Amino acid sequence: MDVTVLIVAFAFGFGASLLRLPPLVGYLIAGFMLNAYGYESSSTIETIADLGVILLLFGIGLKLKFRTLTRPEVWASAGSFAAIATAVAAGALWVSGLLGLSLTQDLDLRATLIIALALSFSSTVFAVKALERTDEAQSLAGRIAIGVLIIQDLVAVLFLVVSGAQRPSWWALALVPLLLAFRPVAFWLIDRSGHGELLTLLGFTLAAGVGAEMFYLVGLKPDLGALVMGIALATHHRAQEMSDQLLGFKDLFLIGFFLSIGLSGTPPIAGWIVGLVAAILIPTRSFMLVWLFTRLRLRSRTALHASLTLSTYSEFGLIVIAAAVASGDLQQHWLSTVGIAVAGSFVLASVNNSARYRVYDRLAVFLSKLERQPSIPDDAIIEFGSARVLIFGMGRIGMGAYDELVKNERGPVVGVDRDAEISIKHQQAGRTVVRGDALDRDFWERVQLHPDVELVIAATSNHAANLECVRRIREYLPDARIAAAATYPDEVAELHDSGVDIARNLYEEAGQALADDAAATLWDDAPTSD
Repeated sequence: MDVTVLIVAFAFGFGASLLRLPPLVGYLIAGFMLNAYGYESSSTIETIADLGVILLLFGIGLKLKFRTLTRPEVWASAGSFAAIATAVAAGALWVSGLLGLSLTQDLDLRATLIIALALSFSSTVFAVKALERTDEAQSLAGRIAIGVLIIQDLVAVLFLVVSGAQRPSWWALALVPLLLAFRPVAFWLIDRSGHGELLTLLGFTLAAGVGAEMFYLVGLKPDLGALVMGIALATHHRAQEMSDQLLGFKDLFLIGFFLSIGLSGTPPIAGWIVGLVAAILIPTRSFMLVWLFTRLRLRSRTALHASLTLSTYSEFGLIVIAAAVASGDLQQHWLSTVGIAVAGSFVLASVNNSARYRVYDRLAVFLSKLERQPSIPDDAIIEFGSARVLIFGMGRIGMGAYDELVKNERGPVVGVDRDAEISIKHQQAGRTVVRGDALDRDFWERVQLHPDVELVIAATSNHAANLECVRRIREYLPDARIAAAATYPDEVAELHDSGVDIARNLYEEAGQALADDAAATLWDDAPTSD
């Protein structure tokens, strides 16, 4: 690959990040700029782009949880939105053709529906990054948005399979039994690949070397093979770890995909008009999603946050358009046209997401009129009753603190944990534990706390999460005393600086306790002198 391409891609990606935009906006613009100076896509860039798409689908498969997809607020909203958004986009393209826009005048029904379908998807990359920035990936709005995205991605993959021009061979029927037979081997390899580069290399091998290659050999889309392989491995307890290991590589290789779009050529004037108009219509898309979510009994605040996370066009839409161009259903300029719409939507969504709380404050009265009662249980007001002590994070530290406080009658005590299964296990053991996330601002808006909460313990397993938890506690419970645990001395200092009243170094105090117990044992065993 020409070093100039790398330098320009980095420069524009870095510039986009300085403007608090996703770097991929910069990569698209870099591709357009390079094309204007005579650069074209190369086999190296195309190979990197293909590998990025394969890793993207493999990662989706690894995270696929069918329980999430079966929630009505996920599948019903995803299905309804896909149908409505596709119909609206198709209608807009048809009307623009009637009005004489040259780019859309010659579209037949099939081409119109393909473009409209591509514009119905939301960006997985943008949504995940936005949720990571706000620490709300585990919030109800975040979980619903991710569920909707997975369904959209599956629809996109289905289109890619159907659009494949090559007829699969009869050997394709043997893929399912082959994968079932290989699955225990893959699990054995994952268990023994450690936590470093060997696990990353195994992920590459399973995604591209096994899943994608097997499907390619029998005449099916390699992308689908990567997705199916990811789904086959999703139940392994280290599937999330493998996905995290591959995340950086996936983002790196997707740079090739966005560059290849820009390098394929700049759109005509009509293409710029279509792309920019599509981007301007993003607020309409957001309202449509809010309306659908509130029909399914989500509170308006949750509905707005989920909709803003989904208010973009998708890189998967670009993949669908690229497949349609390759099969001859669309002309090349539609790829760059939809690229303009995607980039524009990222710009608008970045602004909206950074101001989401101010947006809700201004629209709260109007949005509340859209709510339907009662709210679904996961979005209902959380009653903490007469609790005077709260513990965030019910792992070993939180559980030990809970049991000690209850034993000494320092309560009432309520535990909070973001993991549903952990919460249920504690409830079955007789502890008062609710599901919630201290980092989720929406959680604090839903709770009803006793005005005299005396103590809050931040016992999550991550120091950064504890610091953010302390900030949220200080914001919503300014008079409560806070205790937190840390692993290193400098973390104890950070906790004190953030406003923690009591901070303990777990390793240091565990060592002291061990030494005290050992010394006591030696003293007890020592012979007494006459």
